[in-house]
Amino acid sequence: MKTYHSIADLDLFEKRVLVRVDFNVPLLADHTDSRSVADDSRIRAALPTIRHIQNAGGKVILMSHLGRPGGSVRPEFSMAPVGRHLASLIGAPVIICPEVVGEHAEQFAASLAPAEIMLLENVRFEPGETTNDPALAKALARLADVYVNDAFGTAHRAHASTTGVARFVSEKAAGLLLQEELNALQRIVSDPAHPFVAIVGGAKVSDKIGIITKLLETVDHLLIGGAMAYTFMKAQGLETGKSLVEDDRIEMAAQLLSRAEGRIHLPIDHVCADSFDNDAASMVSSNFVPQGLIGLDIGPGTIAAFSESIEQAKMVIWNGPMGVFEMSSFAAGTNAIANAMAKTTESGAFTVVGGGDSVAALVGAGLSMAVSHVSTGGGAMLELLEGKELPGVAALSRI
Repeated sequence: MKTYHSIADLDLFEKRVLVRVDFNVPLLADHTDSRSVADDSRIRAALPTIRHIQNAGGKVILMSHLGRPGGSVRPEFSMAPVGRHLASLIGAPVIICPEVVGEHAEQFAASLAPAEIMLLENVRFEPGETTNDPALAKALARLADVYVNDAFGTAHRAHASTTGVARFVSEKAAGLLLQEELNALQRIVSDPAHPFVAIVGGAKVSDKIGIITKLLETVDHLLIGGAMAYTFMKAQGLETGKSLVEDDRIEMAAQLLSRAEGRIHLPIDHVCADSFDNDAASMVSSNFVPQGLIGLDIGPGTIAAFSESIEQAKMVIWNGPMGVFEMSSFAAGTNAIANAMAKTTESGAFTVVGGGDSVAALVGAGLSMAVSHVSTGGGAMLELLEGKELPGVAALSRI
């Protein structure tokens, strides 16, 4: 049951609304050494909440982290390029505050007119951000009448800007993006439609043990690809060549296979090469990876089998690539999953994609609008699906 307010529940007229957004976006440096935004999808995802505040007559104060400056001011992590890009998207000026908290920030906030937008400097320039320092949280609260968390990608972190500040602002709520994320993922947790298929990939079993364990409570088919598949294959006694295997997780993989009772499906063939190189000569091997070779993608037989399972599903969640999709020679498996997701969505299935690599593959295939929901937070998504409480959501509780 929802225990937090929505931003739509609040009267924002002439109020200063401090919004935690996730503007941790990649930047490009040009020949003049000025920086520009390389991928603005996270900025665009925050626009509905920003526009809602403007339309309600509120004063918008945005805060975000960018990169890992380590609690000190580092110009290459300044929010200024992000603010300039936001202004171009929103079609209005964005005031760039040169600090996170302090006299200037308070003066800037006090002088805002309704519908004006102000962007604080990188919150991780403050050493107290990641330690959830109460002094920093109180200083942030002095800027605001209302606190809104719209940063699902950082909702699993108990930082000053995601949890601490909420203690010191009387009115607080979830932004539209955070609500959308929670509603979509809660549907998977509470009301899975069957057949329910999950696709889990990536490099390490150790990163996904929690989500695999939880999914096995409800999933009909769990499709595993990427390098993590080789740890499961090793647990079955299959040859994996020079592929990445987590030897300390083989026993755990065996236990998961036993618990799954046939619902975990591993690749039945592999695209292999003798080196981790896009130009390396490759071959397809059935069932195992020959000695001296590395498995770098799922093979055509696996693509066909996985695609069939996905296209017959009523609900699908995907986290993690099927291979080294950054290399074009080994991207076929991941791209095929993206296409199968789009096809089953068109047929009426509810589909969710999360995790940086999976989302990047979906965007690269031009299919980001072809699934039901694209999550903006890989880590937060996994923790929520595992049944963990997200600190950034718990801090909004009205109980």
